[in-house]
Amino acid sequence: MKLHVKAPAKINLTLDVLHKRTDGYHELEMVMTTVDLADRLELSRLEEDRIIVHSESRFVPSGERNLAYQAASVLKKELNVKKGVEISIEKHIPVAAGLAGGSSDAAAVLRGLNRLWDLRLSLRELAEIGAKVGSDVPFCVYGGTALAKGRGEILTPLPPPPSCWVVLAKPPIGVSTAEVYENLSLEQIDHPNTRQMVDAILNNDYDSICHNIGNVLESVTLARHPEVAEIKGDMKRFGADAVLMSGSGPTVYALARHDSRMHRIYNGLRGFCHQVYAVRILGKQERY
Repeated sequence: MKLHVKAPAKINLTLDVLHKRTDGYHELEMVMTTVDLADRLELSRLEEDRIIVHSESRFVPSGERNLAYQAASVLKKELNVKKGVEISIEKHIPVAAGLAGGSSDAAAVLRGLNRLWDLRLSLRELAEIGAKVGSDVPFCVYGGTALAKGRGEILTPLPPPPSCWVVLAKPPIGVSTAEVYENLSLEQIDHPNTRQMVDAILNNDYDSICHNIGNVLESVTLARHPEVAEIKGDMKRFGADAVLMSGSGPTVYALARHDSRMHRIYNGLRGFCHQVYAVRILGKQERY
């Protein structure tokens, strides 16, 4: 038996770090939403008790370093499942880009195995298991739009933002999330107004959403990687309604309400940035 599952990318509309926790993690408050850029996964049931992960992308690790593998492993351990699975990942989301590609793959595996192995777990139960794999996995299990707190696992669902274009651009560099957090100065950051962002989404107010986007991790990544700041500047110059780095970067996105601005931004970036995508904002939970 084979099953196909979609794993959409996410962007941060806000990302705030409140303080360092006693467990070593940072206390976060952020608003995330999904976009129409997705990996595709094929899950094939194996009678042997093992997990196989492979992908044509040379940037995707195989074996235990892969979050999709870890998700299947944790699920097997939690429910004492003695079956196996072969996971094929067709990558479309850039790797190490701040778009939760690996986390979304892990969430897709949890949702898919729930069906493949007839486990009959709720999304809440899958999200709790996903939290043991990675901080973004619970959000990716649900998808849609949400206010996330804690490490990212405490979720309050929100309605989808107004429909718009999202132009994503990733420079040819990788960013270590751990290093970004290590170099974040909590005393000097400019906190975004998460409450106003939530209100803007609840009121379906596109202009207010654009006005209130913010990501405290930008201060670290932009200082270390000037090409990220350059992309931000170009997007603004090409007429974006709002521009922000997603997650710890290095991907930057531009919001555009009108097709003409989307094409101007997309075409303007394609000349010097290889990984550029023009997609629609999804923002609503899909039926899995």
